[in-house]
Amino acid sequence: MNAALRKIIHCDCDCFYAAVEMRDDPSLRGVPLAVGGRPDQRGVVATCNYEARKFGVRSAMPMAQAVKRCPDLVILPPSMEKYRAASRQIMAIYRDYTDQVEPLSLDEAYLDVSRSPAHQGSGTLIAQDIRARIAKDVGITASAGVAPNKFLAKIASDWNKPDGLFVIRPHEVDAFVAPLPVDKLFGVGKVTAAKLKRLGAHTCADLRTWELPQLQHHFGKFGARLYELCRGIDQREVCPDQERKSVSVEETYVRDLPDIAACRRELAPLHALLAARVKRAGAERDIRKLFVKIRFDNFQRTTAECTGLALDAAVFGRLLETAFARGQRPVRLLGIGVRTEEGDSAARQLGLFAGDE
Repeated sequence: MNAALRKIIHCDCDCFYAAVEMRDDPSLRGVPLAVGGRPDQRGVVATCNYEARKFGVRSAMPMAQAVKRCPDLVILPPSMEKYRAASRQIMAIYRDYTDQVEPLSLDEAYLDVSRSPAHQGSGTLIAQDIRARIAKDVGITASAGVAPNKFLAKIASDWNKPDGLFVIRPHEVDAFVAPLPVDKLFGVGKVTAAKLKRLGAHTCADLRTWELPQLQHHFGKFGARLYELCRGIDQREVCPDQERKSVSVEETYVRDLPDIAACRRELAPLHALLAARVKRAGAERDIRKLFVKIRFDNFQRTTAECTGLALDAAVFGRLLETAFARGQRPVRLLGIGVRTEEGDSAARQLGLFAGDE
């Protein structure tokens, strides 16, 4: 199908974990609420409701910092079985409209409804119906974006959050994208955004003044992607059978691991957990790389990886040495994992948090 004729919906439930908790306990509504770990045990915020966000609380924030910003914050531990049950309901609703559903997390997905017969093929009416059914059947709210491609549908779903719907029609794409800040572009993180701004590109309109060779000079292969995105072009298809690209385990420690010896002692239990998780995922024969991830006590992060076809404790040990040498300071978080596709060191993994690290 012509990419310009696609109808893509990005649907995302609002503060999902917190929403489920408020659904099950109405007394939590209207008070700042966070789901995550305890502040005295270096827990982090998995998600929070909009009352908490007014105080500056955000997902992936250390819970101790969240409590400083919002002393009256109500903290609940995650109830994953309850969230998975809600997720099954939500995904079943999505699949009532199309089999082209690409889950991104328990509650979030892309849907390609280009060929859906529902509502005479209207992406807008399908999105409205999905949101109404989630509210009625699951008891929480969802926001949705409708657009000709995934990049724009994702932006659109955030446009009127919470409990909102935003539609970008094909003839509106150019005007919508031009004023967007460059940090809204898919794949542009803080480092790339800062570099773009240093080079004078603050918006997509600014970026459109650059020729493709200029972008490739400054950003390599990603330059071609920037050239397309700033014009609202995204050829990625919705992939319902997307394979998991990585499997990992990690631990955030109540007390920092003071040195490399302490880190080595933690490798064995992490290795056992990873082996069990890889087996559950059926990924033993798909391993292509091994990696070790460290977050130091100053919150600097690093990942060391190498080619490998099987879990190997000795290799993880050598990767740990490499990663630790980059900081040589106490370690707050230690993780190990495997990648099942070569060349994708930024593979996204379904887990506790939505979005990039």
